[in-house]
Amino acid sequence: MTNIKNHLIQLCLCLLALPLAVATQDNAPPLRLENAVELALQHYPAIRAAQAQAAAVSGNTELARNAYLPRVEMDWQQTRGTRNNVFGQFFPQPSIPPISGPLLANSSFTESAWGSGGGVLLSWEVFDFGLRKANVEAAKSATREAEARIAVTQLDVASAAAEAFLRVVAAEQAVRAAQANVERMETFSKAVHVLVDNQLRPGADASRTDAELAAARSVWIQAKQNAALTRVALAEAIGQAGQAVTIDDAPLLEPPPAPPTPTATDFSLHPLMLAQKAALNTIQSRQQVLDRSFFPRFQWQTSVFGRGSGARVDGRLLNSRGLFPDTPNWATGLTISFAPTDIFNLRTRRRQEVDYLNAEQARSDLALQKLKAEQAGAQALIASARELADNTPRQLQAAQETELRVRRRYEAELSTVTEVAEAQRLLAQAEVENALARLSLWRAQLAEAKAKGDLAPLLDLLRKARR
Repeated sequence: MTNIKNHLIQLCLCLLALPLAVATQDNAPPLRLENAVELALQHYPAIRAAQAQAAAVSGNTELARNAYLPRVEMDWQQTRGTRNNVFGQFFPQPSIPPISGPLLANSSFTESAWGSGGGVLLSWEVFDFGLRKANVEAAKSATREAEARIAVTQLDVASAAAEAFLRVVAAEQAVRAAQANVERMETFSKAVHVLVDNQLRPGADASRTDAELAAARSVWIQAKQNAALTRVALAEAIGQAGQAVTIDDAPLLEPPPAPPTPTATDFSLHPLMLAQKAALNTIQSRQQVLDRSFFPRFQWQTSVFGRGSGARVDGRLLNSRGLFPDTPNWATGLTISFAPTDIFNLRTRRRQEVDYLNAEQARSDLALQKLKAEQAGAQALIASARELADNTPRQLQAAQETELRVRRRYEAELSTVTEVAEAQRLLAQAEVENALARLSLWRAQLAEAKAKGDLAPLLDLLRKARR
């Protein structure tokens, strides 16, 4: 009875805590751009996949080091078979089990005896002309390449999250401008209907304003739809797909502070170029392995083993013998193996690695060209965005004055409804372009930061603007 009461109390506490948890989630502070980047770096699955891949590749280094250790093999075999034997030799193959012992004249196919054997073999490659060291270095190079790919993935994920955030800001500005246009059209439509009802304006004016108002509402609905889709994309970009996202866009609606004096960009430190360099090193490490593969292999081997058999040399069959090894032996020696014909395969593989190296070098050159082009494009965007941001306030002011004057002219019966509707559309367009012009400066700064391979200066500039 006590346990049931305790469970009921716990259930009630959980039910009481559920609304509190929901309220806490709903009252979460708006998301800032730097927070979006941090969430993307922490939760986006592509980064975890790259990290797991690098961890898996790093295990190859330990496997390569294990080649320095001696190899120990243990075998045991229990048999029951005939003792027939013949003289002669044949090449090793899997279908005929080997048999030891002399030829016996009185052996029979129907007679059989127990046999057993077991042993331990220790093999150690005492000298390898640097092959094992080359394998270890190749594994390390592959690990460094995988780790470099993590930085590339992090840059791509952070940039995508920042771009998704800016798209949400732009979409919400479009919603605000469309909503303001609807409110203006509603006010104007009401005024026109009053004039029409008092027979001061023709009924066509009321119909035209109703059509313009409906069109403005359609634009507003489409803007809200686009904003909702951009918020969905932002939630996916930060690893929170399906969750509601609200943003804090306050500093992004003003031009960013003047950035520090630009300096020459060292593209060799870009994550993409570091990854390409690591890929080249991996191929060169594989070439070192091939260069050290065409050498003899020196194996020191030691074995301790024993055998037992119920078949005797004098022709007797002893069923009490052979169940366990009763004849011990040992052996030790140095085995040198060399396959001269491997040179043909090694030459082919060496040519393949040269081709791989040339292809990777071409990819590195292409990546460098792409980064330089991206930076030049970002600088052009910054220059044009600053000019546009200086011009759109004048455009907005002119559109506001035009709308006001045309509306007053309509009230004075000096203009038509069409002119008023056109002036309000120009005003709505000017409001959107003015907001997007200031936002385009931040987008251009983001493009330049991505081209340089580091978003930290952009985030610092954003914090400075917020302060």
